[in-house]
Amino acid sequence: MKNKINQYLWVAIGCVVSSLAINAFLVPHHLLSGGVSGLAIIFYFLFGMPIGLQIFLMNIPLLFAAYRLLGKEYTIGTIFGTILFSLTVDATQFVSHLNLIDDPIISAITGGVVSGIGSGLIFRVNGSAGGLDIVAAIIKKFYSLNFGAVGFAINCVIMLVAAVLFGLKLAMLTLFSMFIAANLTDKVVEGFNRRKTVFIVSYNTDDIVAAILKEVGRGVTILHGQGAFTRQTKQVLFVVVSLTQIAKIKQLVHEADPHAFMIVQDAAEVMGRGFTLPGSRQM
Repeated sequence: MKNKINQYLWVAIGCVVSSLAINAFLVPHHLLSGGVSGLAIIFYFLFGMPIGLQIFLMNIPLLFAAYRLLGKEYTIGTIFGTILFSLTVDATQFVSHLNLIDDPIISAITGGVVSGIGSGLIFRVNGSAGGLDIVAAIIKKFYSLNFGAVGFAINCVIMLVAAVLFGLKLAMLTLFSMFIAANLTDKVVEGFNRRKTVFIVSYNTDDIVAAILKEVGRGVTILHGQGAFTRQTKQVLFVVVSLTQIAKIKQLVHEADPHAFMIVQDAAEVMGRGFTLPGSRQM
């Protein structure tokens, strides 16, 4: 129950932030967003229909499909996000008249940043505000299609309509804003505490482990492996460090074993003792 309340709270915050992005930065300069919101903004400019109300009406058939294909639990959470997003979009419409930023380029950038943060907050707790999120969930469950390509195709159609109605410049600014939003959404979902994972294969692992523990202060996990060609058993060291510690790790490994084999990879998010919990040497 506590987790559900926490999820709904972050979904609510994300909906408010996303709504502010639309009304404060996109609508004043005739910029669009992607998916259902983008279509609603187009009809708003053409006919003056409230954006939030349109978002809700467009989501009704999608919610029905979600109930039939994805189940009751997913649909309930999505209904909450959809209704709240629709309400907050119309409730924050007044900020579109404040003219917070008079430069369309800066407004497109700011709108993309704020929109990306709002969407990221929703997705980070596995929430949904409807729209193409429902389509993505259905495609993921039943089809082998890449939703990235499907979503991109849908948004390209929206951009073409924007180009015809409002000109190529505003369409390109919208595309730029959507690109920023998509990337920042990923950053928020993954977390900003990016770390590096390091795999080290060596016949002198004892010295390497001792050096890392002493000089870097990070825990090391020892994995047991076997060479495919020689069939000789060997140890593989696994360690997670911050970006600034990579150079030190390389130096220590080279000093202990110049012939060691090392792989350095990105870690999207690291949780646990030494990173998100007190302590520094637990792996």
